[in-house]
Amino acid sequence: MAQFAQIIVDVPTLQTNRPYDYAIPLVWQDQLQVGIRVVVPFGKGSRQVQGFVVGTSDTPPDYAGELKTIAQVLDLQPVLNTELLALAKWLAQWTFAFQISCMQTMLPSMMKASYTKKVRLTGAATPATAAIFNGQAELDFADLAPETIKQLLKLQRQNLVEVDYQVHDRAKIKTIKAIQPLLSVAEYTAAAAKVPANAKRQHDLLAYLSAHATTTAPLSLPQITAETQLTLAHMHTGADKGWLRIVDLETYRDPYAELATAPRTQPLTLTAEQATAVEQITTAGQQQQAKVFLVEGVTGSGKTEIYLQSIQAAIAKGQTALMLVPEIGLTPQMVTRVKGRFGAHVAVLHSGLSNGERYDEWRRIERGEAQVVVGARSAVFAPLTNLGLIIMDEEHESSYKQDDMPRYHARDVALWRARYHHCPVVLGSATPSLESRSRAQKGVYQLIRLKERANHQPLPEVTVVDMKDELKQTKEDNFSSLLLQELHKRLLHQEQSVLMLNRRGFSSFVMCRDCGFVLKCPNCDISLTLHMDTHSMKCHYCGHEEAIPQVCANCQSRKIRYYGTGTQKVESELKVLLPEARILRMDVDTTRRKGAHAKILRQFGNHQADILLGTQMIAKGLDFPDVTLVGVLNADTALGLPDFRASERTFQLLTQVSGRAGRADKKGEVIVQTYNPEHYAIRLARHHDYEGFYQREMTLRHQAGYPPYYYTILVTASHEEENEAAKKIFQLMNQVKPALSPQAVLLGPTPRAIARVNKRYYYQMVIKYKHEPQLEKILTQIMQENQARNGIQISIDREPLSFI
Repeated sequence: MAQFAQIIVDVPTLQTNRPYDYAIPLVWQDQLQVGIRVVVPFGKGSRQVQGFVVGTSDTPPDYAGELKTIAQVLDLQPVLNTELLALAKWLAQWTFAFQISCMQTMLPSMMKASYTKKVRLTGAATPATAAIFNGQAELDFADLAPETIKQLLKLQRQNLVEVDYQVHDRAKIKTIKAIQPLLSVAEYTAAAAKVPANAKRQHDLLAYLSAHATTTAPLSLPQITAETQLTLAHMHTGADKGWLRIVDLETYRDPYAELATAPRTQPLTLTAEQATAVEQITTAGQQQQAKVFLVEGVTGSGKTEIYLQSIQAAIAKGQTALMLVPEIGLTPQMVTRVKGRFGAHVAVLHSGLSNGERYDEWRRIERGEAQVVVGARSAVFAPLTNLGLIIMDEEHESSYKQDDMPRYHARDVALWRARYHHCPVVLGSATPSLESRSRAQKGVYQLIRLKERANHQPLPEVTVVDMKDELKQTKEDNFSSLLLQELHKRLLHQEQSVLMLNRRGFSSFVMCRDCGFVLKCPNCDISLTLHMDTHSMKCHYCGHEEAIPQVCANCQSRKIRYYGTGTQKVESELKVLLPEARILRMDVDTTRRKGAHAKILRQFGNHQADILLGTQMIAKGLDFPDVTLVGVLNADTALGLPDFRASERTFQLLTQVSGRAGRADKKGEVIVQTYNPEHYAIRLARHHDYEGFYQREMTLRHQAGYPPYYYTILVTASHEEENEAAKKIFQLMNQVKPALSPQAVLLGPTPRAIARVNKRYYYQMVIKYKHEPQLEKILTQIMQENQARNGIQISIDREPLSFI
């Protein structure tokens, strides 16, 4: 009996954003499962693409033409389970994305197919084809020159050549050499009697094999070498003599192998506040309630211990747990803590791992070998079954939102999975997002407040320095006299300091003092940033890089000056001002290499530096007992942005970074340098007054009609020609307007704040609404009608974190 499969193909367009029917070859009938990857012919010619099986049936599809057949099966078992397939379908609708894009997002990059195109002869060679193929059977399309391709197109029209599309599965397991003993103890003893006495290594090998003759599992060669100094060459000798068999043994690439031997930690005694929180969370888990808990705890209140003991309760019930952290910079410390408590049961997923490590960690989770997963944003898709708890640490962080398709927020995905598994979600933060805090206010989330630090120490004292007054007394614009004085004091007492500057690079921009010319990126409407470590100017948007100018390109003057401040420049100044200080810099530039985050934090934790200088990646989650001073060099960076969330971000950042000081027995102190000391975000952060900030900011949001009082959707049109992008966004506005009620608000269309990025112009409009029944339908229609036509690209972002 014939069988058929419904397949989502790897062609990310809305025209193909549906399952296609294929015939299942006889050899795979009754074996092909939903969630398996396959290779199928698609479209005209011999093009082949990867796809995911989303359904099977015995009923022939209602299709008049000849049904194509599945060409190849890539998996023996599903790579996407029933839950993740359902999640992909929901996510595609929720984020106005393609199902295939959502499916690919859930898998390690090694499991995404790579494609090659080969050109081959269809028949006997002719003089025209002989000149191109030169005796070869096929050519790699990627290596061909444009002129050759032009000739091949003519030959294809004459049916003399064809293009063959080949799909390659990049997922490769790692193996190590191992041996399998083949003889009994008696046989090894007899063999040893025949080996010359001076063949010492052969005798060592036979002794080892004799000792392990009854072992059924293969013996790992690296372990044998460590124990006996016998190498692969010796094993080949043994294999030739019939003593053993050499086999390939599958092994995992472990990104945190050094933690395997670390001593396990024991649960700490909880404070009354912590114990109440753990009890509420575990009760919801036992009752299988998809409750959302917002744990609003001051910095140092022991939220991590609440997470760990709640995870322990889920594991005790035979369930799994998922813990998300906002950035890979925070992952090393959190992984150390979680692995310290749960050992080998923990798997880690984040972009700092190699492709192979990520693939192996994913396989451990998928095989049920890990009960706890720690990771950044994409770890929310970890293939855990029987989930008992989901935790989002620092839930307010913007890095939980994906910038490109599918534009999801990890919080939305976590809530969907919690409903699917009937398990609680814990959102933790010292400064929750206004959206989460208002939901807790309305009772949608359950609020748990931790008002005291776990060690009962007071929150650090915060001093605000008005840099306007400081500049009148000194020319130094990065360090106030108070901050320098306190840094020097910490050096004398052998204590540590953390300095935050929210800008990487050496200087913000380069300007000619004669004509005012600023060196800009040729691809984007943004000035280039000076980087002294590479002696170059870089664009932080498209990656363009060029030499530092010596002469003004506009007026040929040599009066080129650097303006603004970056982490590199501050580091240089610090070395002059405090020559005895050992400084570590932590920003995007110093943490590019694999393992760099962990290395810098380990060095600082081991007291190999006195000052940790960094961007906002040092503001959250870090816990060092000897840090008694935190300095914020420029508290105003975000306040100047035309963004309704600017005050919220500034308050959160200052509160978070302040919390890095005085986390153990030593008293902490914070110095905040600002040109706006009276701004409410800075004033309230000084007193760690989240409730005061929440009330003030919510009043302003209500008056202006911004989230959480309104939902928002950002629609963007881009094109290489500015007038085309502008024309398209106005056309979309006219399409959306009739579907909106009078209560909805439409902002724009306007050019984006940085109108040109990577040679494309961006125009946008913002829709603010409370309830619009027709909006989803019209936006889906817009995506279907306009996807990547005539060079136009349309994006729709639900609840964008920024409009600039």
